[in-house]
Amino acid sequence: MTGAPIRLGISRCLLGDEVRFDGGHKHDAFLTDVLGRYIEWVSVCPEVEAGLGIPREAMQLVGNPQHPRLMTITSKQDHTQTLEAMIEGRLDSLCKLNLCGFVFKRGSPSCGIERVRVYTAQGMPSHSGAGIFAKAFRDEFPLIPVEEEGRLCDPSLRENFIERVFCYRRLQDLLQNRLTRQSLIRFHTIHKYLLLSHSPQHYKTMGQLVGHAEQYRPKELTVKYGDLFMKTLAVKTTVRKHVNVLHHIVGHFKGRLKAQEKTELLGIIDDYHRELTPLIVPLTLIKHYVRIFDVGYIRDQVYLNPHPKELMLRNHV
Repeated sequence: MTGAPIRLGISRCLLGDEVRFDGGHKHDAFLTDVLGRYIEWVSVCPEVEAGLGIPREAMQLVGNPQHPRLMTITSKQDHTQTLEAMIEGRLDSLCKLNLCGFVFKRGSPSCGIERVRVYTAQGMPSHSGAGIFAKAFRDEFPLIPVEEEGRLCDPSLRENFIERVFCYRRLQDLLQNRLTRQSLIRFHTIHKYLLLSHSPQHYKTMGQLVGHAEQYRPKELTVKYGDLFMKTLAVKTTVRKHVNVLHHIVGHFKGRLKAQEKTELLGIIDDYHRELTPLIVPLTLIKHYVRIFDVGYIRDQVYLNPHPKELMLRNHV
């Protein structure tokens, strides 16, 4: 990766800033104290930046869930236009920062990604809305990984989000220079097993695209590959898909492992398959043999190290 920092947007209250409607915050220690060591946060509080003040009257979404209005609960003031005016300029400024992801505040009428309450005129809530700023951000930057802080408590969702952040950065580094067929093949090759761990079907489609890369103009190829790449990574991994990838990798040690070593490795993979150990256990032994036998093709696979090991994300999946 290039030396530039990996920047992620974040709802400002998650950093501990007292910007919520009641003057409080929703500090998330993992985001600031752990993940924050590896990325640079770009904080956004849409309501404050729209000039709505701290503290402020509580607000909610009202009307059509696809195009809701932002209304104060008691006085029924409509702040939709005020917020939308801020959003237009803020998205322009964020575009220049080359964000690689965004962590939003769950349930917020401005920042919630999904299942945000939207009230009918009769005051009945549905859980089918999205915060006005979060929706605008996703519409403007559909490939950038986004997540809500509450969902990051789930180890598998946390690992997937951070994996996508670092992969998105690698993709942007690839596309900074004029994309060539050779550079695309190299990029696709080193991500093979990571992509397979998400979706063998998507990987096959991507392989067909790369194999016919010369049929596309560079810009068209960039759009098609980038879209497929990020969509593939958004597909949920499973223990079964990981096991399939691990067995593929073991195949590269054919003729190198002693019978006892192979039996031990396959036994550890089986323990993972039965969910007796986390993914990090078979991966650690595989990386040990990669070093010993200097298997270059596997050594270069992003699957082995998709994010900083210090985050210990694969210790819990």
